[in-house]
Amino acid sequence: MLRPLVLSLSLLLAACGGQSSDASSGASGSGDAKRVAVVPKGMTHTFWLAVKAGAQRSATTAGLQMTFKGPLSESDRSGQIAMVQQFVSEGVAGIALAPLDHTALAPVVASAKQKGIPVVIFDSALDGVPGTDFASFVATDNEKAGEMAGEALAKALAGGGKKVVLLRYQVGSASTEAREKGFLTAAKAAGLEVLVDNRYAGATAGEAKTTALNMADALRDCDGIFASNESATNGMLLALEQLGLAGKKRFVGFDSSPPLVAGLEGGAIDALVVQDPQRMGELAVEQLQQLIDGKPVPPVTDTGAVLATKANLQQPEIARLLK
Repeated sequence: MLRPLVLSLSLLLAACGGQSSDASSGASGSGDAKRVAVVPKGMTHTFWLAVKAGAQRSATTAGLQMTFKGPLSESDRSGQIAMVQQFVSEGVAGIALAPLDHTALAPVVASAKQKGIPVVIFDSALDGVPGTDFASFVATDNEKAGEMAGEALAKALAGGGKKVVLLRYQVGSASTEAREKGFLTAAKAAGLEVLVDNRYAGATAGEAKTTALNMADALRDCDGIFASNESATNGMLLALEQLGLAGKKRFVGFDSSPPLVAGLEGGAIDALVVQDPQRMGELAVEQLQQLIDGKPVPPVTDTGAVLATKANLQQPEIARLLK
């Protein structure tokens, strides 16, 4: 008499076990050969939402089930490490990772490689050699993009003024460190005087605003400003508005969001160096699919960057990146 009941319970448990563990992203059970994980630095910036859109597009095309999960705070290195460790233990088919810290995430990526899980690093570099220590690196050439920002600020200051301020992002972020290096190279080559280059914005626009307000004297004294990522640019813009300096200082930022585009349109921002985050996410997942299929991928892929100004923001190739 018990056998039909046992059989029914077995079928019910089997059905439950086959359900998605993340219905919103289509993730399936552990060890699934079609499940990939995409781990951004955070979940709130406009940039990461664009990365997710591109990654999902590639996943859908390839028939992959994608989990998109990152820390709530872009200062949560341990949280990101734990997420990658979890995906490794679950045996996902592949991982795309934008590391918060180029050193701290290296050991967990090495553990993924030991288990035969391909890892594509995107957006921000990781210690090691692409194609050897991890499968590939998909990102903007950030040093070159930083040089673009320095040249743009020098051009904006051509009418007069040489004193500039750099607002960095945070320690350990390889992408922004490369931008900052490129900016300083170009600024010094143009004969600009860097008043401040050792202040860090922190993980959010609110933290960046506070840091910028604590630099009020330098901001009043300077002629131009560069901030090296979306939240730092947004926080600096908010601080300049509060100090009554918006539009009075030449200002070049990095990345795009609705407030930053509004600042560009209104003249508070002179230029934005803009990446292609959707393409970045798209290529990262596309390369994971190729690796899962046993196909080679290039060790490094540059996804490019452009300079957006008030004069060109309506051009189709620029407007597409500002949405």
